[in-house]
Amino acid sequence: MIRPYVLADTNWKHLKDADIQLAVLPWGATEAHNYHLPYSTDVIEGTAIAEASAKIAWEKGAKVIVLPTIPFGVNTGQSDIYLDMNLNPSTQFAILKDILDVLNRQGIQKFMILNSHGGNNWKAIVRELGLLYPTMFLSVVECFKVVDRQKYFDDPGDHADEMETSLMLHLAPALILPKENWGDGAEKKNKIAAFNQGWAWTERPWSKVTADTGIGNPKAATKEKGEHFFKTICEKIGQLFYDVAEADTKNLYA
Repeated sequence: MIRPYVLADTNWKHLKDADIQLAVLPWGATEAHNYHLPYSTDVIEGTAIAEASAKIAWEKGAKVIVLPTIPFGVNTGQSDIYLDMNLNPSTQFAILKDILDVLNRQGIQKFMILNSHGGNNWKAIVRELGLLYPTMFLSVVECFKVVDRQKYFDDPGDHADEMETSLMLHLAPALILPKENWGDGAEKKNKIAAFNQGWAWTERPWSKVTADTGIGNPKAATKEKGEHFFKTICEKIGQLFYDVAEADTKNLYA
């Protein structure tokens, strides 16, 4: 079935007279996810969330289009993890600039990144691009910050954890190794307290922090938890897509 809100699905016959209000770009990563999840986990999650959310917005009447997912993200702290792929932030900036050139030239003035990888950090990039494209409305959704994960999972963790394993059990169970292969996601903490308290930051060298590349124990993950979480965040993001598509961005503040 052709989905008119997914660029990879649709066709020129549909698009030649289209008037798209909002373009959404899912951006993931290709990296190890504990022993049991595929390297494509962030790509699968981001794509599924973007497409399901766009369906909700489309059915409400918003003209939304989901662009093909970018499969590589910032993995500068994982340079020694075999085949973890890295795009530097400067490369991400260049990719986004080229995409925005196309959208701006063709009159699509609202653009949103849907981010599904924790290593991607968009604020500085979007601030700079905003100066280059002052007529465009640029925004970012961090898809795993949409709801309080503590309400859905016993041990949400940070990476390849209960939350991500539950989502993948719902979205792509055939790509998950049997449970006896799941690592416990034990994390070593920085000995300097400030870096664990959230008000100071330094990049984590991944192989020194975790033995199995996971952070957070996945053992309590279930397909049912993943499905419930997925539906909840897609409902909220779908409403956001609709709100942004329909908004007068020149009159946003009351």
